[in-house]
Amino acid sequence: MKLYLDGSRLMEIAAAHRAEYAAATPFPHVALDGILPEDMLDLVLDQFPEMDSPVWTRYANYNEGKLESQGEERLPDDLSLVLYQFNSAPFLRFLEELTGIHGLIGDPYFTGGGLHQIPRDGRLGIHADFSRHYQLPLERRLNVLVYLNRDWKDEYGGHLELWNRDMTECVEKILPVFNRTVVFSTTDWTFHGHPDPLTCPPGTSRKSIALYYFTVDRPK
Repeated sequence: MKLYLDGSRLMEIAAAHRAEYAAATPFPHVALDGILPEDMLDLVLDQFPEMDSPVWTRYANYNEGKLESQGEERLPDDLSLVLYQFNSAPFLRFLEELTGIHGLIGDPYFTGGGLHQIPRDGRLGIHADFSRHYQLPLERRLNVLVYLNRDWKDEYGGHLELWNRDMTECVEKILPVFNRTVVFSTTDWTFHGHPDPLTCPPGTSRKSIALYYFTVDRPK
């Protein structure tokens, strides 16, 4: 069973996709399939908390309907160890090589991140994320989303939508299938979400790991 990140392989993937990331529209991004060990993600799914678990912080309003774990301290030990690896040096080097953003810092608090799930009828309105860390003097530079949904069908919806700068057009839709990792830059105009309610079967949900990365400062 492989539960650890392969730093050398990740660096090869980053070098192969760096130009694609930089040239993507409507803002720098890339969707990469199968870059993480399946055993690792199977473990996450096996230990993924049920929707009625007390670990979840729930958001239900006009703009969103989702659940966040907001950290790892209440999660099973093995699941916490998986999350910690996304703040490790091998993964940070991978992101720096892929994006050209150096001096990246992981979020030890998993602020707004960790595990996410959105049940049937849930949605996430088109938005741009917060640009500064709430507890640390850091600038948010990257979003990383790891999708965990086996056998996810197109008709269920839940595509990650990337919109143009004036929010008049969806430029790209990304289906949230198992072991698909999406990386995109974070600015005031990186608008994204999935605005239409999910139509997945009752009792199922759109599951993901959400990760955010920072630097001490940023270009103006």
